[in-house]
Amino acid sequence: MSSPAPEPYFRIVDEDTHREGTISRVEASGSTAGPWFPDAQHMGPPSALLVRALERESGRDDVRLARVTVEVLGKVPVGALELRSRVARAGRTIELVTAELASPDPASGTPRAVARATGWFHGVVDTAGVATVPGTTMSALPDREQGRPRALPDGWLPGYLTSVDWRWLDGGLDELGPGRAWGRVLTQVVAGEEPSPTQRLAAVADSTNGAASRLDLRQWLFVNTDLTLHLHRAPQGEWTGLDADSVLGPEGTGTAYSVLHDEAGPVGRAAQALTVRPR
Repeated sequence: MSSPAPEPYFRIVDEDTHREGTISRVEASGSTAGPWFPDAQHMGPPSALLVRALERESGRDDVRLARVTVEVLGKVPVGALELRSRVARAGRTIELVTAELASPDPASGTPRAVARATGWFHGVVDTAGVATVPGTTMSALPDREQGRPRALPDGWLPGYLTSVDWRWLDGGLDELGPGRAWGRVLTQVVAGEEPSPTQRLAAVADSTNGAASRLDLRQWLFVNTDLTLHLHRAPQGEWTGLDADSVLGPEGTGTAYSVLHDEAGPVGRAAQALTVRPR
């Protein structure tokens, strides 16, 4: 008997669209929780929610999301959140959309920004005749059937990590060095909606840091302060492949990066800035 699907990441409590943008009240479920604290989200689900906000605020069929950057401004709690989005720069062929996620301050109750996203949308033009052949600039990723599921490492909490069907080709979340894996989100980003392929990709891409760990988590912290996705075409389907690695500098800064894949081949790249320090 198959296991029941995880609870959707978020539920929209109410939504108000007006001339200057959209304001939503959102409730996060336990499926968003990260592996260390049950009351703090992994950034995969908020990244997917912010991408959803960018897509909906644009609302156009003649543009595609080419770049999105998610800035991590603080702990994103599991619970009530406020989401705001707006078109920051309208244009016929280029559009900039922003979204911000806020949490009530425990002391004052005033919403405090915890994550922010900017998305550049580019106009759709037929460039198939000059498109780079997949595989010439980015190596193909083995089929997901060659991967294997892995149990959660000891002490890691369920939530986001168990809301994704992981198929590891090389490495793992508790192994040092580069990692390659396929991931498929097993739930909805927002209750009652089928997630877009780009939302699915964002939820998995935020695991680049974990898939490419170079340090022992018991001795070091290496936290990402952002996630940037560059997409050279629109993602397809439910599966996202990560071909991930990281580099650590000599002064407390590093970078995690991955080539992103869907079942049709490479689709873009992800990068995360890391702040590195001993525990």
